[in-house]
Amino acid sequence: MRAGDFLTDIMRSLSFLSRIPVHDIFFENDDGAMGKTARAFPVAGALIALPAAVLVALLASLDADPLLAAAITLSIATVITGALHEDGLADTADGFGGGKTKESKLDIMKDSSIGTYGGIALILSFLVRVAAIAALIRDLSPLAVATCLIAAASLSRALMVWHWQALPSARTSGVAASVGQPGDDERNIALGSGALLALAFTLPVFSTAPLLVALAAPFVTAYLFGRLCTRKIDGHTGDTIGATQQITEIVILAALALIA
Repeated sequence: MRAGDFLTDIMRSLSFLSRIPVHDIFFENDDGAMGKTARAFPVAGALIALPAAVLVALLASLDADPLLAAAITLSIATVITGALHEDGLADTADGFGGGKTKESKLDIMKDSSIGTYGGIALILSFLVRVAAIAALIRDLSPLAVATCLIAAASLSRALMVWHWQALPSARTSGVAASVGQPGDDERNIALGSGALLALAFTLPVFSTAPLLVALAAPFVTAYLFGRLCTRKIDGHTGDTIGATQQITEIVILAALALIA
């Protein structure tokens, strides 16, 4: 793997996963395929989380109210991603909750409107993440809170790649089906780099044994969610990939808050 190629993958991942502008030079000879590019998702995730991490450290150092600081931080993080993953979570919740058959579930997920299940999923996602970040602000140093956000962003995007690679596409068309699928090498690079980044950013903060349990929790969650997707729609979609990021980020932040 050449460094220049991986840098290109990082920049393309930034463009795909966020609203951060990326120079056109990184898209020369780009065929739109994302299978190989996905190996850089964890590194891109860490970069995407950096502005929110800096902000939460600043707010915490100024002794801002933890709940308010957490809400502002998560708002900025959502703006940066364009609510890409939240959209996937809401569509998945609506489809899985409201559809009776695989086809009806996929039709509901494709609908741009939001239903009761999707609305509840979004409320719970923001509620738990804000509460977890606020708890981290109360219990950890400002720098430690920032590193937790980066670790969660990186590892959750690695688990997106695992979900994407492990299941077949549930549709013959759609974003996930049209941009290709990561292979074993891309999955291994994503999982390896995501785990290393998560450990590097959290080991200085937490005791080893509780931390390992906390970081194992999102892996178990991603596996169980994959099983659910297989049972509901026989595979993955772009929405379930985004939902994987949301669900595992929630678990990571909550787990770190519980051991803080």
